[in-house]
Amino acid sequence: MSRIEAWWIHLSVAVVGLTGIVWAWMIYFLEPIEEFSILHHPWEPQMQLLHILGAPFLVFVLGLVWKKHVWGKIRQGHRSRRRTGLFLALLAAPAALSGWFLQVSVEEFWRQFWAISHLITGLIWFLGFLIHQVVPVNKEP
Repeated sequence: MSRIEAWWIHLSVAVVGLTGIVWAWMIYFLEPIEEFSILHHPWEPQMQLLHILGAPFLVFVLGLVWKKHVWGKIRQGHRSRRRTGLFLALLAAPAALSGWFLQVSVEEFWRQFWAISHLITGLIWFLGFLIHQVVPVNKEP
């Protein structure tokens, strides 16, 4: 992976991950700002906007690094960070698809189902990405 690809993936993960965590905190842990308001914090619309606009960019960047970084490392037999890397590769689709299904669902049951699915898979993926960054790299031939 080139330096610019690494920079873009780290930036997009930071934007999507942090806005997702802050937005979820606002929704699930804060009281509405007024009695009949759907907002729990004045910055909630901005967190939603940044998260939803940043997510397609993250998916694009993941696709960009797939061939060289993910698939290339698998084909070359690299073992360094393999567990966390494969975990991220397998969990990326459920995290992205659950977010997409959440956006297009109309019925309350499915909105709740996809919201919970997206919260779980997105948070686990974000934490897995952080772990993937701190796992030592073994120099391999």
